[in-house]
Amino acid sequence: VQLQASGGGLVQAGGSLRLSCAASGRAFSSYAMAWFRQAPGKERELVATISRSGGVTYYGDTVKGRFTISRDNAKNTVYLQMNSLKPEDTAVYYCAAAHFDSLYLNEYDYWGQGTLVTVSS
Repeated sequence: VQLQASGGGLVQAGGSLRLSCAASGRAFSSYAMAWFRQAPGKERELVATISRSGGVTYYGDTVKGRFTISRDNAKNTVYLQMNSLKPEDTAVYYCAAAHFDSLYLNEYDYWGQGTLVTVSS
């Protein structure tokens, strides 16, 4: 599966953005999906995951209550709605796909190219 992330940009603190990740190839619904992010000088960290059906989600502690992950299997797309953005949310955001639900970066086999989110104070 090939992944294409979009929707990043510059936003003021307290604002919102919605990221999209479009998948090409077959059987999108057979993949668990996730968003990761990497800030300058820091390791890539898990933001959120969603199960194949969309029925189970997981959020990192730093985004819980502010971000929402969702997917539309008919459109082969996963989304990340980001509200109440903070300067510390500034990072390159990556979508990723795995053959099974996972919280671990190295278990995601397919990665998008990343989209930059910058939150100004």
